[in-house]
Amino acid sequence: MAERPEDGGPEEPGPQPPARPLDAIDQDILRMLQADGRASIRSVAERVHVSRANAYARINRLVEDGVIRGFGARVDHERAGHGTSAYITLKIVQNSWRTVRAQLRQLPGASHIALVGGDFDVLLLVHTPDNRALRELVLSRLQAIPEVLSTRTLLVFETEDLEPQS
Repeated sequence: MAERPEDGGPEEPGPQPPARPLDAIDQDILRMLQADGRASIRSVAERVHVSRANAYARINRLVEDGVIRGFGARVDHERAGHGTSAYITLKIVQNSWRTVRAQLRQLPGASHIALVGGDFDVLLLVHTPDNRALRELVLSRLQAIPEVLSTRTLLVFETEDLEPQS
């Protein structure tokens, strides 16, 4: 969906064609790359029992089809200096999602933004250095956004990333 300039965000690309069906080898490749995004083409090919050229072509197709959106590092936020994490729920003015999303993208420590249905409209995951920084983010930054009607902060005590089943 393309955004209008007054919505405060860049235009998004048009709808993508549907991804081609994934077979068992594609699923195995996805599981491997989720567990280790730095896996070499050679190691992927060996583990799924295809040639390197075939593995390379499959990974490229998965990227082109938008199945793989990118490669990145899984960060331990506490060790990276962001020891406080919280999920923040927001109720927003109706039809203001694009405007609010553009402003949330600019927040320091914002890690995940989701438009959801239910008792609130937006779920935001943030990582901050400490509780003081979290308080500042919520009270000075989030609640200053005119389209944000209310917030609720859920402090995260412990997390666990679920690894793909091999």
